[in-house]
Amino acid sequence: MIQELELRLLPEIAEQPDQLRNYISKSKKIPDEEIRYVEVVNHSIDARQRTVIVNLRVRVYLGEDFREKEIRLPDFPNVRNSKEVLVIGAGPAGLFAALELIQLGLRPIIIERGKDVKTRPKDLQQINAHHLVNEDSNYCFGEGGAGTYSDGKLYTRSKKRGNVRRILELLVGFGANKNILIEAHPHIGTNKLPGIVRNIREAILSCGGEVHFNQRVEDLILEGDRVRGVITKNGDRFLADQVILATGHSARDIFELLHRKGIEIDLKPLAVGVRVEHQQSLIDSIQYSCEVRNPFLPPSPYSVVRQVNGRGVYSFCMCPGGVIAACATKPGEVVTNGWSSSRRARPTANSGIVVELRPEDFRPFAKHGPLAAMEFQKAIERKAWEAGGKRQTAPAQRLEDFVNGKISSDLPKTSYPPGIVSVDLGSVLPDFIHKSLQVGFKEFNTSMKGYLTNEAVVHAPETRTSSSVSIPRDPKTLEHIRIKGLFPCGEGAGYAGGIVSAAMDGINCAQACVPKRP
Repeated sequence: MIQELELRLLPEIAEQPDQLRNYISKSKKIPDEEIRYVEVVNHSIDARQRTVIVNLRVRVYLGEDFREKEIRLPDFPNVRNSKEVLVIGAGPAGLFAALELIQLGLRPIIIERGKDVKTRPKDLQQINAHHLVNEDSNYCFGEGGAGTYSDGKLYTRSKKRGNVRRILELLVGFGANKNILIEAHPHIGTNKLPGIVRNIREAILSCGGEVHFNQRVEDLILEGDRVRGVITKNGDRFLADQVILATGHSARDIFELLHRKGIEIDLKPLAVGVRVEHQQSLIDSIQYSCEVRNPFLPPSPYSVVRQVNGRGVYSFCMCPGGVIAACATKPGEVVTNGWSSSRRARPTANSGIVVELRPEDFRPFAKHGPLAAMEFQKAIERKAWEAGGKRQTAPAQRLEDFVNGKISSDLPKTSYPPGIVSVDLGSVLPDFIHKSLQVGFKEFNTSMKGYLTNEAVVHAPETRTSSSVSIPRDPKTLEHIRIKGLFPCGEGAGYAGGIVSAAMDGINCAQACVPKRP
């Protein structure tokens, strides 16, 4: 017999199997010897009250042995001699599109502008240590995409767009911890993702697919209203009458290419702000209402949102126990983001704090048409680079100084590897963003007492929250509204906002490549 229970427990009971079993036995009056196994099905933390509670859904095996369900990868067919589909970009959307194409009997040819996950870290080190940005290999470009170095957060609200469980099980099959199947807010960790990405690539290759690195797409081959392939910077031509365009939110040269060729794209409002770093111990004390975090609780995240003059000001991509990363994709710009390892063990916590933008905010860049939001981003990133000494050094202020409009007389060392320099961030950010953030931080402190502290440091800018354009497609065929065979896909096309939603959109686009029966 299997009995399913919903439990609300103290962390020290929920996180210790023996204590959990003993609690179930006593509270449910079940003889201990009848309990063969307790399987945790769902796990979440409720820190809304002073006493932190762990919510569990469990299956209790009574007089019946537990047999763990093995998560196995599908039997991918060999597609070496099958019809080819080009997949531009090896991020989550591109990789999962490729896997789905294989299951559908099609042969994916992945074209990636950057390097493989083994080689890519050398270019990240060049950014961090020497302030040198490789335009094709950085935190945003390369095998695995930006998600490889942004914590591997897997939570998504886009559950109607596809099968979330299937995505998670595939990730487990390729090497992720099984805990992602039960956690309310699962993540993999930047240290674990490269191995998983490599395993996906090896599966694609073993089935007859191809992966080409260091191949930046510079042109589309068109015949009338149909796509016939692409041309890369090396002069190589890859031909196919179906192309999945999954280049990510920072592929500005692709947006420019589409606009230059008269292929419709739309301006997409995004959010822009800063990245703030606190000591993780402070965030723990605020969120868990404690002086010292319970050892049975993980480093605490936080999520805040306020309305300031009718605009949303909110946290974005919060990284407990994490590091702020240098995410420029071109020389002459500074961009910040964040990541955590699987254990989230660093002493600092960081989060993007961003301001909602509207179409009218981009009027000063109206001459750029649908690229106006992109030019808005670029202008802020250039100002940050200039303010930082024309290096990857990030302009920064202590948090209270930022709120009070005061240049910080000194700055502590932060996790941002290239270093920081004291700057009035009001000279970097547009005035309405700067003022919205100043009010927003004060508002945050009303619900998170102690958050507004001069021990926290604000780094600028956080500009790559999402794509600055959307690429319109037919809602039924998922093809571009004018170019047949071109499937705009994932975060860069405006149809996803994270690893799982991008993966689902990749799968959906792959399925759209199969002709529908009348």
